[in-house]
This record gives sequence, structure tokens and C-alpha cells, in this order.
Amino acid sequence: MAGAKPGVHVVQLRPIIVPECLIKGNKFIKWEESSATGVPVTLKVDPKGYILFWKDQNKEMESLDMSLIRDTRTGKYAKVPKEGKLKDTCMIGQSDVPVEDKTVTVAYGSEMTGISFINFVCSSRDTAKLWCDELLLYAYNLLAANGNVLTFLEKAHTKITHVLDVNGRIPVKNIVKMFATHRDDKKRVEKALESINIQTGKHETIDPNTFSFDMFFHFYRQLVGRTEVDKVFDESGAKKKPILTVDQFWQFLNKEQRDPRLNEILYPHCTLSMAQEYISKYETKVGMADKGHVTQEGFLKFLMGEENNVVAPELLDLSQEMTHPLAHYFINSSHNTYLTGHQLTGKSSVEMYRQVLLSGCRCIELDCWDGRNTDEEPIITHGYTMCTEIYFKEVIEAIAESAFKISDYPVILSFENHCSPKQQARMATHCRNIFGDLLLTEPLDSYPIELGEALPPPCSLMRKIIVKNKKKHFHHNKAQREPVSKQNSTTKYEGGEEKERRRNSSLSPENSVESPDQDNNEFIGPIEEESDTDHSEYDSDEEEGVKTEKGVKTEKYREEKGTAGREAEAGLEMSELVNYIQPVHFHSFDTSEKKQKSYEISSFVETQATSLLKENPVEFVNYNKRQLSRIYPRGTRVDSSNFLPQIFWNAGCQMVALNFQTLDLAMQLNQGIFEYNNRSGYILKPDFMRRNDRRFDPFAESTVDGIVAGTVYVKVISGQMLSDKKINTYVEVDMYGLPTDTVRKKYKTKTVMNNGINPVYDEDPFIFKKVVLPNLAVIRFAVYEENGKMLGHRVLTVQGLRPGYRHIPLRNEFNLPLNLQTLFVHICVKDFVPDDMELLAAALINPIAYLSELDRHTKQLAIFELDEGSNDEEKEEVVKSNGNASSPTKVVTNSSPVKKEPTAKRISGSDHQQVSTKISINSEGSTGREGVTIHQMTSINSENGLQFKCKLNDPSIIEPTSIEKLKTLKPYLKITAKRDKELETLNRKNEKARQNLKEIHELQEERLMISQVKAKDTMEKSHAKSVKKALRRGTSVDEAETSNRLQYGKLVQEHNYKHKELKQTQGELFVDMCKDQFKAELDIHLKYHSPIYDTLKMLLDINHKNHMEQIIETFEMDSDELKKEMETRSKLEMKRLAKTIKDKNELSRTKREAQTKHIKMVVNEIEKLKEILNSKQEELAPILGRVKQELEREKEEMRKCLQEQYEEKCRRLTEQFRDVGFAKESENTPL
Repeated sequence: MAGAKPGVHVVQLRPIIVPECLIKGNKFIKWEESSATGVPVTLKVDPKGYILFWKDQNKEMESLDMSLIRDTRTGKYAKVPKEGKLKDTCMIGQSDVPVEDKTVTVAYGSEMTGISFINFVCSSRDTAKLWCDELLLYAYNLLAANGNVLTFLEKAHTKITHVLDVNGRIPVKNIVKMFATHRDDKKRVEKALESINIQTGKHETIDPNTFSFDMFFHFYRQLVGRTEVDKVFDESGAKKKPILTVDQFWQFLNKEQRDPRLNEILYPHCTLSMAQEYISKYETKVGMADKGHVTQEGFLKFLMGEENNVVAPELLDLSQEMTHPLAHYFINSSHNTYLTGHQLTGKSSVEMYRQVLLSGCRCIELDCWDGRNTDEEPIITHGYTMCTEIYFKEVIEAIAESAFKISDYPVILSFENHCSPKQQARMATHCRNIFGDLLLTEPLDSYPIELGEALPPPCSLMRKIIVKNKKKHFHHNKAQREPVSKQNSTTKYEGGEEKERRRNSSLSPENSVESPDQDNNEFIGPIEEESDTDHSEYDSDEEEGVKTEKGVKTEKYREEKGTAGREAEAGLEMSELVNYIQPVHFHSFDTSEKKQKSYEISSFVETQATSLLKENPVEFVNYNKRQLSRIYPRGTRVDSSNFLPQIFWNAGCQMVALNFQTLDLAMQLNQGIFEYNNRSGYILKPDFMRRNDRRFDPFAESTVDGIVAGTVYVKVISGQMLSDKKINTYVEVDMYGLPTDTVRKKYKTKTVMNNGINPVYDEDPFIFKKVVLPNLAVIRFAVYEENGKMLGHRVLTVQGLRPGYRHIPLRNEFNLPLNLQTLFVHICVKDFVPDDMELLAAALINPIAYLSELDRHTKQLAIFELDEGSNDEEKEEVVKSNGNASSPTKVVTNSSPVKKEPTAKRISGSDHQQVSTKISINSEGSTGREGVTIHQMTSINSENGLQFKCKLNDPSIIEPTSIEKLKTLKPYLKITAKRDKELETLNRKNEKARQNLKEIHELQEERLMISQVKAKDTMEKSHAKSVKKALRRGTSVDEAETSNRLQYGKLVQEHNYKHKELKQTQGELFVDMCKDQFKAELDIHLKYHSPIYDTLKMLLDINHKNHMEQIIETFEMDSDELKKEMETRSKLEMKRLAKTIKDKNELSRTKREAQTKHIKMVVNEIEKLKEILNSKQEELAPILGRVKQELEREKEEMRKCLQEQYEEKCRRLTEQFRDVGFAKESENTPL
């Protein structure tokens, strides 16, 4: 039911190899239960391991088909002859070796409950063990059970040639009897024998050495004809000559017999050399194979050979991973394993446990009650019924002996325990002593029993027996436990009148004993929270004859539930055996999810499980991903009938327990499924039923995400050897899987009259158009007589079907192979393609052929093309008439007139006309969506064939508003105008201060000049007097003049210094004043810096918010338009379906599927729009973020720039007045 490991699996299965000693045979004493004495025989096995046969002293021969052998035993578990003559005649070999150690007991039969025994006593223990081991291997060899048609023909031939008369010859009547019982059919068999020159008289015999398999095959072909195969042969290229060349045969192999789902790299196509090998293997006509030719007989043999088995051997092998937790597997499970028949009056049998385990079951049930005998040995039986009893100890011994004969994977013992603590202790002792190391008593170190930890995988529990029994928890005080113990002491298995009273009460719960605080392991629906008071009131009502609605529901539920809900409290000793599978009362899926206890298991009666599945399908699947669940038949199935397990496999329920004694349809499906994966009893669930990140709805009608739906075509062509009687037959083909995949009682062939040998149906193919979940689906072929009696069936997984012309060997109800009964069918499997996508799929599969066809159509249409001389207007009309030209309109949301744009050029496919969405803020500083302009896109085609106007894909929709544009808005202009006004006032004030300073400096200069002029005048007068005085004195005038010049020079120098000093002082005062003015200007800029950019940020935030809202609004517009168009399309589709599909059921299913598909398509398309929206939002967010970052960057840069400008002005001013001799200030004043 689940896929194999990735890559090519190397098959580990091996064919039967019979040792020489078994072929030659050994001397045995044969005896049966009815025998009075033992009979000496020579026991042999044929070289192919098909039959077990023996010859007595009188040379009379008998045989047993190896596939009918169900078990072989020697030693302790072999049957021993009764004391007396029988035992005396069976004494052979060493007398000190017990007879049971030298005995080979063979259990055989074609059904679960009809097992017979035959015993052979040999001379040694080793010989007995060898025969036991070998026969069991042959009986359960999967390759033999799933052999090809030639193999079964060889088996029939072996039986004919090995089971001889006393003269060592083949009686012809044996051959006739094998193939026919009706007089007319016997004549057909005799005629076929005569065609190979065999006389068909009453006492005619054949020498077995001359009756070769080729002769037998020729007889078979004459008997069944196989004209339908000859027809296939002719259609494959042999119409002119009765041969196929190697090329034609090679094409047949790759075209018809190859699975198109296979990977071409891992599974390459058949080569010519391989085709030649097949011809050489199967072609028997001399010289034909050397020429590369195959005849009709060789072709038929090939179709019947191992290369054309309907099931690939790798699926039969252990091909699935066994390393996943236990909860990830479907587990072959049994209900009331001990019963051989009816639930109320059936016989209990220890042998059933052996047979159920040997059939591959891995979970068996033990209903344990207190024994009534003096030895107080616990017993197993169906409580409160007339079913017989068997000893618990004998059952445990049978389980220990048979548990791992067929599969080494773990066996789960599901206890329904009604025993007292004392007898529970004895049960635990038996389990420990008999099972020994097989019993898992402690958790594995690598898989602790902790919250959140997964269950161990099957590979870690090889050859381990796991106990599922209530576990005693020590969280109740003594006062709580004492009443329970007292009550449990009275729960012994009743007999006599009490038993009859229980039975007559129809399993009513009033007389049962339950512990109010016990941890029930069953789901009890609405009564799960009842208190002790509620129970008392309910019982009181029942005594008074008043049945409330609640009481009626409770009684009905408990009738369905049987005795499972009345278990005794778990004993300490049994509790110590419980580890990974601890049964608990089920409350809800939410509770289980919160607890995360994978080791807890809940059992559900089928009715309650169905209710849970209907109400919470997804939750049920998720529950089964984590922990185990067990589903069992309702108690009212007293006839031991079964529900269809597929219902609960769909929900991932692991242990779907069935009544193995009833070989109905449910058991046939169960046995068919669990034959895969080496009959291990464990089938890995599909991936989506195991992974927590996958969601799966068992009621899905459309394709499951990640799973490719399939289409299956089955053509039933003919049947071979369906019956040895002259009967009317027909074939049914059903499919079981998800509810939407399940098809029952729909596909049935015509009835072929009076022909059980080779009926030809040749029906039109049965089409399973859409198989949503091939991983879970199985297909069942069943052949019926006209009266409804089944002749044979076969259950195959859809995923494992091998397409092409195949022979399907049929099985009986117990899934054992029938000898020669086969169906010849043609199977086609492929991936599902919707009707409206078939042309596209064909183009993808064969693009060359598609393009060639397209080119041919183009050339044919060329005649309609316009001449080159046609005027432009005429061409334009042609373009318009071809459609697909669209005129996008410019829509302005502020109610402006709609302007028509020029006609756009024709677009195709996914070509999109770009959308322009411009978001702006008006001159008043408003941030509303006035002025937002959206250009609609032209019609586009989505992948679903939808056409709608999409606006979200326009790249311009994510273009942000620039900062420069924001600076044109009123809030920004208002605050900058206020700043500029303050700066203007400051400039006027500074200008006035500079003017005042200039006037002061001019006055200071003027005063200095006046004082210096006066000093010069005074000196000049003093110098004149000194010259005159020198003249009067008669001293040297030159000296006086020299002295005067020196003094004047000093005065001029002093005046220059003072002038320079004044200028320097004035310059410093001027620079200081200018710097103060620069600083004041800077302060104003800084004062308004943050408010200005805060205003810009506010405008930007509003703008960005509106931008996001506009994208969402655009998305909503697209969504509404899309929904309208899809709704229209859905209505048209429903009308189309009503016209094309006439079958009401198919129409209803198809409409549901179409509606589901429509809903899913709408959701998908909306999701795609959401993805585009999210993409645009994700794309826009960083763009808007960058705009914000740009604004912050500009803010910081502006602050830095203002500071740098201030510092630069100051620096230049300082340099300008550093060494100047004060010139006119007006010329040097920085502005």
C-alpha cells in the first residue's frame, strides 16, 4: 500500500531448491487420527518442490499440494499416536528417542478452520527436523505462491507424472479428471489428448518418461485454444505471416508491456538483445529463435512466463523501510482469535492461534477469564456466551511455537483481561516462563517511554512479543483501590444459570462489574464522563422499567462493544509486562495531541470509529501518525462477519482487527494486502499519512497535494480452467480505496454460458478514470458462477499493477493459489489527465507529432491568408475579427472622465500589459487616495484557462513617492516658510548691527587721525623753533635738522602702529560679531531641522500606509473579478456535465468532484493572487524602507551640512581679517 525504497530494489527472495535427500526420499511410517495401524511409506518431494508424495508397500501413491501445507511440527508439538497397536506400529529407529522427536506432523487445508493432519514417523530426530524445516519453507515460498502460469502448468504436469499407478504409469483418466467432470468437457479433454497422439480409452496409461512438459503444454493449448492471444499476436505485426520478427516483438515489449510510470534511467527500455533473449527462452520451434522469429506458441509461452507476472517480485520481497515508528505501519490484526465460528456458539481452538500467526497476522487477541477448575488455570473464551473454553497456558505455548515461523517482526498480544489478581499473576508467570527472551519486558534503551518520544520501529523489535494489557498506575490511594479489588474478586467467569442469564440479557451491561476509576481502554462516546451517581441512577431507572434516551444509547453501544468494556483492574504482575502499548480511555483528539504519549493506544468499536472518522477525519489521520489505534467489529456481528478494513486504513488506523475465521470480502482484501512486503505483517503507510507537515483528508475527492492521481484501464479478455464443471461464468472488477476511488458492483463482464474451460469475455475496457490516491487503492478481480458462487479472486495494489497483457492466477477465499485458474487481461495504467488537458498532455508526451500536426493545420489554413496588396484597413478588420485584441481603459478613481487608450496589440498566453499605479498627495497636503490612477491590464490567461483583468502584476504599483515630491506639500512648505521668516528677521537685525559698528569704527579712525595731525603740527612747530634756535646760537643747523627728522620718523612710526592696532582691534570685534550672527543663523536652522524632517516622516508614513492599502484594494478588486468569472465558468461546466454524463451516480460523483475542484481552483487562484499580493508587499516594504532610510540619511546629512557651512564661514572670515590693515569694511564684510 506504500511505495518501496527509492532506487532499484534487489530482490532477496529465492526460489525453491530441494535437497537431493528429499528428492530421493526417506522411509517413514504414515499414520492419521483415524488410522488403526501405521503404514510404511517412502516420502518424497519433486525436484521443483511442487508436491509432497509418498508410495506405500503396495506401490499405491498419494500426494499433497505443497501450497496446501499450513504447518509442520516435530518434537513437543508434534502429534503422538495413541497407546496400543497404532503406537507399536509407529516405532522405528532408535528406541531411546521419543516418538514425537521422530515425527513430522503436517497440517494442511484450504481454509483457516478446516485444518487436517497427517503424520510421518522416521528413524531419527535429524531427519524429522530436516523434513519439517524444508516443507515449511516450500509451503510459504512467496515466489512459488506468486508463480507464473507456466509454473502452475509445470505443477500440474509434475502431479500427473509423479503420482502413478501400481505399474508406474500415468492413468489417462487421471488427466481427464484433473481438467473436467462434465461429460461434454471430458470429451474436449480427450480430443485435446488425441491431438498429441494419446489414446483415451478407459484403462489407457502413459509412460511418464515420454510425457514431456512440451507435450503437456501442447495438450493444454489444444484444450483452451487461446484464439484471443493469437489475435494479439496478429495485431502486433503477424497478420501476413504467422511469426513476429525480433523488431516487432521488441516494439510490442516497449509499447504494451512496459510500465509508463517507471523511471527510464533506473528502468531502461527493453533492448533488441533482451527481446532476442526472450525469444530464445520461449520459442520451441526449431530454427525460429536463431532467425529472431517467434511463433504463436512461443508468444503464448512468453505471456505465461515469469517476465509477465502481474506482480513484480520486488513488491513481494521485503522492499519497504522497516525503520519507522510502529505507528507508521498497517499491522495485520485479528479479533477474537480463538474462535472458529459463531461469536455466541462457536468453538474455541488453540490451533486458530497457530494458523492466524502462520497467515502473517501480527496482532492477536486473548480474552482471559478465571478458570473454574481446581487447578485455577486461566482460560480463554468469549465471555457470557456458549463458546467453548481453552487453557491460557496452551495458547501461550502455541504462540511461542508459531509466532516467528513466517515473519520475524514483532507480535502484539492484545489482552482483554477479566481475571482476578491471583490468576493474572499466574498468567504473567506463564508468559515469562514460556516466552522467555521473546517477551519484551523492558523498554529499549534507545527508545525510552517518554512524552514526545516516538515508538520503536519494527526492525528494533525483531522476534519480540509485546503485551497490550491495562497497566496499573499507582496514583490512587488505598481507599480508592480497595472497593475495586473487592469487586474484581467477583468477576470470575460465570457458569450454569448465571451464564445463561447473561446470555439471555443480550450482553446487557447492568450485571457487569466495572471499576469507576479504572482507565478504560475503549471509546465510550457520550457516556465517558458519567460519575458513579450517574451509573446508580441509570441502574435504578432500568430496574423500574424506565429507559431514558441516554440509557438506550448506552445499552446499544455496549451491545456493539461486547465484553471489551468490562475488563478487570490490571494486576501488578501483568502490568509489569506492559511497555510500548498501553491501552487507555479515549477522550478526544485534542487531548491526545496535548499529551503526546505515543505509547498509549485506544481501541474503537467499528461504529464509534466510523463516527469519529466522519466527524474528524483529518484529526483521526494525525492521531494515527503519532500513536496506535485498534478497530474491532461491533458485538452485534454474532455471525463473525467483518467490516471492510479499507474504511479505516484510509484514516491510517494501524490495527484493523478482523474475524479471521470468516473468509469474506474483508478478509480477502486483508490477506491480499498483507501478502506484500514479504508477508511480514507490516505495511508502511504512504508518506502523507506519516509526516506531520502534510495534511490529508480521507474524504478528499480531488487530487491530494504531492500525489499524482492515476487512471486505470482493465480489459477482461478471457479465462482459463475456471472450473472442471460446465458452468456459466462472469467476472467482476472492483476497486477499493478512498471513498471517491472505491468502485463496487459497477464493472461486470457478460456471462459466458456453459464454458468453464476457456470462456472469452473480450469486454470493452473498464475505466477507472481518476484514482485520487493510487498508494492506498487496490483492485479486485473475482470470477463468479451465474448463481453468485465465487470461483476465484485476486487482490492487487494499483500502485503495483504491471500494465500490458497479463495472466492473473486466481486465489481461493483463503488467498491460496488455485491450480490452473487464470484470467487473461489487458491493463493500462497512466497518470490522470483531465479531459480539458488531454491535448496538452499529448503534446507534451509526443511534441514532434504535435508540432507536425500543428504545422499541417497551419499550411491548410494558409489559403485563407490575405494578399500582400490588401490595404491596411482591411488588415485591421481581420485582426479585429480574430479577437484577442483589447482596449485597456484608464480608470481614474477621483471620478474623472474615462479616456480611451489606443487599441493594444494582440497578446497571447501570459503576456501582460503593464499596470501603472501612481499614488500622490495633493497640494493641500491631504493624504487621501484622490488622484490615484490605475491602468487595467488586458485579459490574461491563467493556467486554469481563466481570463480576468489583473492589476497586481504592474511593476509601477510598487514605485514609491519621492522625497522631493513630499517637499512640495503644504505641511512641509508651512514649516520651512516659518523658518525662512525667522532667518529674514535675523538678517535685518545683523545688517543693522554691522552698520552701527561701521559708524563707530569710522569715528574712532577720525579721532585718531585728528590727534595724530595735531601731534604732527606740534612737532613741526617744535622743529622750526629748534632750527631757529640753532641759527641763533650759531650751532650746526644740519644736526638740528637731523635730530628733527629722527623725531618725526619716530612719531610717524608711532602713529602707524596705533593706526594698525586700532584696525586690528576693530577687525577682531567685527569677526566676533559676524560669528555671533552666523551662530544665531545656525541655531535657527537647527531649531527647525527636526520639526521639518518630522513633518516629512509623517507625510512619508501616511503615504506608505496609503500605498499598502491601495495594493490591498487592488487585490480585492482582482479577487472579486476572478470569483465572478470562475462562478460563471462553474455553472457552464455543470450544464456541460449534465448533458454529457447520463449515469446518475457518475454524474453525482463527477459534479461533486467538479464542485470540489472548482472550490479548490478558486482557493488556488485566490492564493496565487495572495502570493502576488504578498510578493508585492514584500517587494514594496524594503523599497519604502529605503525611502525612509534615505530621509533619515538626508536629515543627518543636512544637520552635518549646516554645521560645516557655519564652520566654513567662520574659517574664511578669520582668514580674511588675520593680516589685513583695516580697509573699508564694506568691501570686506562677508554676507
